[in-house]
Amino acid sequence: MQANQSPPGNCKFAIPKKGRLYEKVTQMLNGAGLEWKRESRLDVALCVGDMPITMIFLPAADIAKYVGEGNVDLGITGLDVVKESDVDVEHVMDLGFGKCKLCVQAQVTKGVKDAKSLAGGRIVTSFPHLTREYFKKFDDELGVETKVKFVSGSVEAACGLGIADAVVDLVETGTTMRAAGLEVVEDILSTQAILIANRNSEHAEIAERIKRRIDGYITASKYVMISYNVSNDLLETVCKITPCKRSPTVTALADGSKSVSSLVLKKEISAKMDELHEAGATDILVFELCNSLM
Repeated sequence: MQANQSPPGNCKFAIPKKGRLYEKVTQMLNGAGLEWKRESRLDVALCVGDMPITMIFLPAADIAKYVGEGNVDLGITGLDVVKESDVDVEHVMDLGFGKCKLCVQAQVTKGVKDAKSLAGGRIVTSFPHLTREYFKKFDDELGVETKVKFVSGSVEAACGLGIADAVVDLVETGTTMRAAGLEVVEDILSTQAILIANRNSEHAEIAERIKRRIDGYITASKYVMISYNVSNDLLETVCKITPCKRSPTVTALADGSKSVSSLVLKKEISAKMDELHEAGATDILVFELCNSLM
């Protein structure tokens, strides 16, 4: 195989080629059992293991188009990118990171109360399709035409430079927005990283297996396993404290008491341990999870 080519018959899986999203996606996929060695300056890498997968490294903004047009089978990018690309892909699953909002923003000093009052004005954005779609209802109602200008970066500077009445941009923490003297007028879209697939891909089975593995990794990253001993008369009480995702595992001990194991959210574990101790449970242990398959 030549450099930067995928072997015939492999499932092609596109992920962001750099940045924070690349790092989080790589960590997640490695945890789900997908590993590869990426050579310097190449945008293709073969996965090692039991699945014929070729990783394709692309700009996040291009991934939805490649998946929609069938150039690759699977991809990970933001929901905002999928909507902006206006392509028909299968939304396989949400991934729970990269969360932010696409918002209409205007200068704080202007006191803009709603997006409708900006219709007919000048809007600068990196999301021209979604912006035109959002303002269309106001334009039709008021008989005006909102002028949408595309820029690829530093959108927040447009109002201060006097080239826009408002901007449409992503807001995560709001730090950059506030530093530019802007505020949110209205939310357009809540977005996060998602797994998408081409609807006509020949690798639906691989896509489903990857989804299961990612589900298992996400569960393992959110939960810990707690184990404790308890007398029979307290069993019902403590099981209500740690009900697990379905039901706790209860095992009989030689002295007639019970050992209980259950999944608990990491963020709740300290409080759950206190509750169990106060309810009469003993020998409380907590175990980290490497992976899972539900």
